[in-house]
Amino acid sequence: MLPIGPLMIEHRLIERLIALMEKQADRIKKDRLTDIDFIDNCIDFIKTYADRCHHGKEEDIFFRDLRKKALSGNHQTILNELISEHDFARNMTSKLLILRNKYFNNINEAEKQIFSFEILENLKVLIDFYPRHIKKEDKEFFLPVMDYFSDKEKEEMLEQFRAFDRNLIHEKYKKLIENYE
Repeated sequence: MLPIGPLMIEHRLIERLIALMEKQADRIKKDRLTDIDFIDNCIDFIKTYADRCHHGKEEDIFFRDLRKKALSGNHQTILNELISEHDFARNMTSKLLILRNKYFNNINEAEKQIFSFEILENLKVLIDFYPRHIKKEDKEFFLPVMDYFSDKEKEEMLEQFRAFDRNLIHEKYKKLIENYE
């Protein structure tokens, strides 16, 4: 398996979340109320799975190793765009968390509807963003840049991905305890 295989498999799960977010956005638009549990789960999924797990492997391993290669101008441009897009997704998720907290902490129904609308707008941005970002990685970038790596480098990258995934849950809950301490 190429190192891009696990990344593309992770994309499929992210796409499933985006489909659920679309349904939630339709509900918010119709009812003007937000399912706070769903938003909490979206935030957790995006922060933990999409960003820390998926983007973590991309940035900390795959992109790191690509930066050591003499990339074509086009591949370097796309790499820079992808990194910038990851930052954009982080910022939008942080904004969603802020909006979620404002919605949750408001007792006034009129203000809840305002924050519900803002949550809807944020969801729409993420719903629009992720499919385009995933398409760029899957269709324009991942496969062509595999040519920069030897078979041995590809196998080593796959092993680094496995190690990254094994350590992730320990990292998450260690940080949780450290934050409480």
